Amino acid sequence: MKLWGGRFTSRADEIMEQFNTSLPVDHRLYKEDIAGSLAHVTMLVHCDLLTPEEGELLVGGLETILNDIETGAIKIEGNYEDIHSFVEMHLTERIGDTGKKLHTARSRNDQVAVDMRLYAKGKAAQVMDSLQMLIDSLNTKGAANNVIMPGYTHLQRAQVVTFSHHLGAYAQMFKRDKKRVGNAIEILDENPLGCGALAGTTHNIDRDVTTALLGFAKPVDNFLDGVSDRDYLLELMSDFSIVMMHLSRLSEELILWSSQEFKFIDMADAYSTGSSIMPQKKNPDAAELIRGKTGRVYGSLFSLLTTLKGLPLTYNKDMQEDKEQFFDALDTVMDCLEIMSKMIDTLHVNADNMKAAIKAGFLNATEVADYLVGKGTAFRDAHEIVGKLIIYCEQQKKAIEDLTVEELAKFSEQITDDIYDYIDYENIITKGNKHLMKQVGK
Repeated sequence: MKLWGGRFTSRADEIMEQFNTSLPVDHRLYKEDIAGSLAHVTMLVHCDLLTPEEGELLVGGLETILNDIETGAIKIEGNYEDIHSFVEMHLTERIGDTGKKLHTARSRNDQVAVDMRLYAKGKAAQVMDSLQMLIDSLNTKGAANNVIMPGYTHLQRAQVVTFSHHLGAYAQMFKRDKKRVGNAIEILDENPLGCGALAGTTHNIDRDVTTALLGFAKPVDNFLDGVSDRDYLLELMSDFSIVMMHLSRLSEELILWSSQEFKFIDMADAYSTGSSIMPQKKNPDAAELIRGKTGRVYGSLFSLLTTLKGLPLTYNKDMQEDKEQFFDALDTVMDCLEIMSKMIDTLHVNADNMKAAIKAGFLNATEVADYLVGKGTAFRDAHEIVGKLIIYCEQQKKAIEDLTVEELAKFSEQITDDIYDYIDYENIITKGNKHLMKQVGK
C-alpha cells in the first residue's frame, strides 16, 4: 500500500516492491513516528490548518494505533512501504478521510528525519546510562581488589601498579566515551519538521510548536540540510566504534589474564563456554565475542560513510540504508556494554598470582635507579648500574630484593640497608605521585 500512487499508470514489479520496502527495518521507529505525528497535528490545529475537531479525531486515532501496537493487538507487518505508510494507512482505515489530512505541510523526508533524530537521541541517552553502569562496575570491582599487580609495556612486565588503577584506566576511557555521546546528543538536538521535502511549505506553520512538543532545543536552520543531514548518525556510530575499541582492549586483557599463563582472574561460568572435545577447557567466549563484534560496528560506520560520500542534496533513496547500519551498531554496542558490566561484576581476582608475577619480573628495578638518584647519582649512571645489577640477578636466579646488601653494594657504594624498604613492592606505590594509584575510583 502506497502514499504516492497518483502519478503512476502501472504497478511496480513485485521484486521492486520487496526491494523498496523498509518496514522490516524501520518498524522500530513506530513510537517516534507517532510522536512526531501527534506534535504535527497539534501544530496544525494551532495554526488553523486543521479544525479542533479534526485534530481531536487524528490524535485519538494515533493514540489508539500506538496502544494497539504496544499491546500486540496489531502487528507491524504487511504490504506497506515503511512505518510511515503503515501508521497513516491504519489511521485512515480507523477514522476515515480525515486521516488523509495528517500529511498536510509535511513530507516523508522531514518525517523520517524527525523520527531518526528522536530515536537516535533517546537511544544515545541509553548508551550513556550503560556506559555509566560499566564505569560503576569497574570502580566497584577495583575498590574491592585494590591489590598490587604488574603493569606492562610492550606486554612485558614493567612496573608495579594496582589492579584498581588498571581498571580505573578503562573507567577513564568510558568516561570520555560518555562525554562524546553526550556531545553528539547536544549537536543533533534540532527539529527537522517543517523542512518539507527540501524547501519548506507554503503553509504558515509554527515550527517552534513542534520543537517544544518533541523536546528539541531548536528547529534546524536550513531546510535542505535538515532533510539530508545524517551526520549525527555518523557521529554516534563513530562514538560507538571508539566505545567498542575500548571494550575490545579490555576484552583482550581479560582473555590474557584468565589464561593459565597469567591466571590473574577467573571468569564466571555464566560468561564462559567449554570445548566439545577438551573437557578441561573454560573459554572466555563473552570477551572474545565483544572483541570480534568490534569489527562489526566499524563496518557499519564505514558502510554509512560510503553510502553518503557521493550524494547530492537533498534526499536520495540511498539514505534508506542509514537505518539498518545504525540499528545494528546500536544494538551491538548496547549488548556488549551490558555483557562487559556483568563480566566485570562477577570475575574473581587472584591477588596471590598477581603478586607472584611481580616478584618474578624485576618490577622494582626503576625504583633502585630512583634510590640511587636520591643518593646523588646521575639518572643515566643509575640506569646503567641497575642494568648490570639485573644481569647479575638473572645469572644468580635471584630477585633484586633477595640479594644481600653486600651483593648490592658491589654495584654502587651508595647502596645501604635502607634500600630494602625503598624497593618493597607495597611501599613503592606510596612514593612520589604513585600514591594516586591507591585512590580507588578517581
